[in-house]
Amino acid sequence: MSANTSALNNKKHPPGLYLLFLTEMWERFSYYGMRAILILYLTTELVSGGLGIDSSVALSIYGFYTGAVYFTPIVGGWLADRYLGHRLSITIGGSLMALGNIALFAHQSKTALFIGLGLMIIGNGFFKPNISTLLGDLYKGNESRRDAGFTIFYMGINIGAFFAPLLIGFLSEDLFASTANGVMHYGFRYGFLASAIGMIIGQVLFNTLANKYLGDIGKRPAVAQIANKTGAKDKQPLTKAEKQRTMVILIITCFVVFFWAGFEQAGSSLTLYTKDFVDREVFGWTVPISWFQSLNPLFIVLLAPAISALWIKLANSKRGDLPVPTKMGMGMITLGLGYIVLLFAVFQTGNDAATMAQKANMMFIIVTYLMHTLGELFLSPVGLSFVSRVAPVKLASLLMGVWLASSGVANILAGQLAAVTQSLGYFEVFAVIGGLAIFFGLLLLALSKKLVAMMETK
Repeated sequence: MSANTSALNNKKHPPGLYLLFLTEMWERFSYYGMRAILILYLTTELVSGGLGIDSSVALSIYGFYTGAVYFTPIVGGWLADRYLGHRLSITIGGSLMALGNIALFAHQSKTALFIGLGLMIIGNGFFKPNISTLLGDLYKGNESRRDAGFTIFYMGINIGAFFAPLLIGFLSEDLFASTANGVMHYGFRYGFLASAIGMIIGQVLFNTLANKYLGDIGKRPAVAQIANKTGAKDKQPLTKAEKQRTMVILIITCFVVFFWAGFEQAGSSLTLYTKDFVDREVFGWTVPISWFQSLNPLFIVLLAPAISALWIKLANSKRGDLPVPTKMGMGMITLGLGYIVLLFAVFQTGNDAATMAQKANMMFIIVTYLMHTLGELFLSPVGLSFVSRVAPVKLASLLMGVWLASSGVANILAGQLAAVTQSLGYFEVFAVIGGLAIFFGLLLLALSKKLVAMMETK
């Protein structure tokens, strides 16, 4: 390849990006659609189409599920690196997640609930770390566009996440809802079926078009590829530089836990706060609760192109791009500021719906989601890009799994924090979450130069 051709290619994103974009879009449609109605399904009475579980127990189940889906990628990433390869792992994961949603559709019971959630937890372990690692492999030799490429990929995630609550909320709370003898019966099971169909569409696209747009990338396990290229055994120890970069990944992963613990209140305590304390009336029409979860992905789709262009502009400037830890510290601070905005609403409504004088204007929750989205764009796609770039090749999917596990710890913590809001109060919990996010964001900014120096160790 000539230098001019190489330079031209470096100005473009690889076509495989758009296939992975679509695959992830449908997987996220499935996940966020199911997530949008899960807490409502758990807490709604049996006669109304739910499971009738107490709110505090339901919040703990929700937190456990949204946490566990981020732990299994450690195992899924390890199996892909050593035995399965990224592409087969993605297919296995997608199939299991589709079956999990079908289980929830098939029967309204706690047994079906736990079978379905279990299948989705395992399936996500195979799917999640490998599609991000696969995307990183497409950018070898095109590092200047990597962060921008992952931000575009993130748009795919959020296009799916935007439409899912709208469609699945409509199916569950409107189209398949009915009233009999004065009792409302919701169509949650049809929402789960729609989630399964979305997952199946994504898998059909991926398996039909992967050979054309990805070539041989991801077909063989990473360890086998290393041995084939260098003749080295996979037991060869990491170099000093690889150890340092791995340590940086682990350090930043610990910080990210505090971001996601705050961010993932969206599906639990923020949903319940919106349900009970936010005025959802618009010209006499009540906005469905699940629709508010479309705000975050909508803002990402609108803002991601601008953020992507910003990273490219900074990368091409004289000073260069911002260091990854700096971007992520700014993201954590922005999340915390979103909770500060929400505190003004809680101060107005109080913690008890029964004694509330008036409901909060929905602009409070909208601005909070906007701030959280800006924080996410500074942290999450940049983090995926960062891990795919600096992780040792033979540990790429495993470390991607460790990175995602930070969300697992955070989601379990988020579930416990959400449950505490039922007793301690929204104001107190939201203030603690916001304050911790800002504190750890400032700390990460202070450590940024040190972490960058560790990554650059030869």
